[in-house]
Amino acid sequence: MDLKTASAIRRLRLISVPEGISWLILATCTIIKYTVDSAVNVAPVLGPIHGVLFILYVIFLADAWNRTKWNKGKGILYFAYSVIPFGGFIIERALRREAEDAVIAARARKEGIVNA
Repeated sequence: MDLKTASAIRRLRLISVPEGISWLILATCTIIKYTVDSAVNVAPVLGPIHGVLFILYVIFLADAWNRTKWNKGKGILYFAYSVIPFGGFIIERALRREAEDAVIAARARKEGIVNA
């Protein structure tokens, strides 16, 4: 894995957790807004924040997808995870494992253990 590909995956990992947190907070605040008679409405503030994080996530996903040459199924799955609760955390965990596996494979190739 080259440096640009590793950087693209790292950016995607770094944005997936804040995007997932902002999704959960926004959903919680929206539910509170419509169920509890509250004078405080933070959705107008959190909405744009989540929107920016989601757009960054989509841009970083497109970059990582292009650099890693993932198949369509994997790319679509990573996008689908971004719109479900706790999906950002699932994505970060999967990408972390993928990066760790790439490091292990690179070390094995360097030491001559495998010819992959």
